[in-house]
Amino acid sequence: MDAEVLIAGGGPVGLYMAAALLQEGVSVKVFEQRQTRNRHTRAIGIHPPALEALAGVGVAAPMVQEGVPIRTGLAVSGGKTVGTMEFAAVSRDFPFVLALPQFRTEQLLEERVTELDSGAIIRGANVTRVRDDGGTVTVEVESGAGATRRSATAALLVVADGARSRLRSALQVPVAGRTYPDHYLMGDFDDGTHYGNKAVLFLEPEGIVESFPLPGGVRRWVVRLGQAAGPAAGPHDLAQLVRRRTGFLPDTSSNSMLSAFSVRSTIARRTVTGRAVLLGDAAHEISPIGGQGMNLGWLDARELLPVVCAALAGRPTGSQLREFEKRRQKAAVLARRQAEVNMMLGRPLPSQLLGIRTAAIGAAAAIPAVNRWAARRFTMH
Repeated sequence: MDAEVLIAGGGPVGLYMAAALLQEGVSVKVFEQRQTRNRHTRAIGIHPPALEALAGVGVAAPMVQEGVPIRTGLAVSGGKTVGTMEFAAVSRDFPFVLALPQFRTEQLLEERVTELDSGAIIRGANVTRVRDDGGTVTVEVESGAGATRRSATAALLVVADGARSRLRSALQVPVAGRTYPDHYLMGDFDDGTHYGNKAVLFLEPEGIVESFPLPGGVRRWVVRLGQAAGPAAGPHDLAQLVRRRTGFLPDTSSNSMLSAFSVRSTIARRTVTGRAVLLGDAAHEISPIGGQGMNLGWLDARELLPVVCAALAGRPTGSQLREFEKRRQKAAVLARRQAEVNMMLGRPLPSQLLGIRTAAIGAAAAIPAVNRWAARRFTMH
């Protein structure tokens, strides 16, 4: 065999899975279609349970050193703070949500994988076909825009090739999808606010504005739109929306990332099929609002790790795989529900109804037990 485990997709979930397996002495090959890393990826939030998993492969410490630990979240409406959420009680080791751009998260994970096996990652390689003979799994890999084809064989295949997974389709895995009336425009600018390392949700009549600190004195702004952003939407448009709803005007000359997205969710009806297992967005695409998707993939991988090791050791794992699939699908459904609540709270409302909703949020935040419960739910506990 070319390796004991093949991994299709070298994003954050595939790289974490590779590092975890390599630490257990399992040989791995990671096939990643991209030659270079995308610096405009959206994910920035790393929740405490995921940090605990990342600590297991030795990358949590450098991530915390570089990232911004968000220990407090504020709800603001009409320029006034109406609620505060503290994360001190959510974890002993990581009492915060860590803000770190995804491209840097991927770099640190890739460095760890390379440290464990310098030849594990193969870039410019697109896995196009899968053949499972019951004893091994063989994939066809295209390199150089399809100019070169090769095959690779392993005991198991991990599919982590993203929300638009081609391999999920190739494996004929059905999905359950939803679309939502929620559209967003977001971008990163120099931080001109007084909020420091706090996350802020501006609850305004035209819709929510979310704001998060990032390393290097940068702040991310996420604005809900009434319709999908057009192709001409730029930093100036985002800055004006932020100013109109919050009073803050980001410096457009400092813009370092801009992205528009509409929300959908997709959950695979099966995550285990023969000798292939789907992880991350290939198994469940969740709304980015709430920052759960990447974290959910890491938690998938952490739970899969002992099952893979047992299977490679020749121990029966059929029941373990079924339980894994059941638990991770349940976790995906829960994450989707949480994201739906997050989006609902950010939708536009007439001023009178907005006032009622805002007052309810403030009243709930003022009850310590409710505040702690909400903080744990928000941080995926």
